[in-house]
Amino acid sequence: MFQVENYSGSREKDYELLIKQLRALLDGETNSIANLSNASALLNQFLTEVNWVGFYLAEEGELVLGPFQGLPACVRIPYGRGVCGTAAKNQQTELVADVHQFPGHIACDAASQSEIVIPILKNGKLLGVLDIDSPSKNRFDEIDQQYLEKFVAELVNHIN
Repeated sequence: MFQVENYSGSREKDYELLIKQLRALLDGETNSIANLSNASALLNQFLTEVNWVGFYLAEEGELVLGPFQGLPACVRIPYGRGVCGTAAKNQQTELVADVHQFPGHIACDAASQSEIVIPILKNGKLLGVLDIDSPSKNRFDEIDQQYLEKFVAELVNHIN
């Protein structure tokens, strides 16, 4: 297992390696649930200071829980509600340093302090979101956002 903060000394290089591993892991597999499951497991192994990594899938105006790593989670989230619903509604990444300062935050895991949510878009259509929570405030930054967006861009090639 390697970690972003101290594997090669360069978070950018480590993220590039992660994306290569994702590409190799998903190569030839067409089942979206299998690919999302492996992607969440890969991220959970790769990232430090996280307590939940997973996907919510778009379904008629709301997000429905998909493959994840972590404690049991909220099953349905309406668009516009909480960090995930806001990212889905606005179709843009939400980077939240302190979830307790985010209006309408949904606390599925009381240990979560910060969060990043990346929408999954294919041909302009929302397929879902990647949601990552941390028990530390200010866990995620612009480097995480940039490379997690690249991770999702690679993943979208392997899901329907």
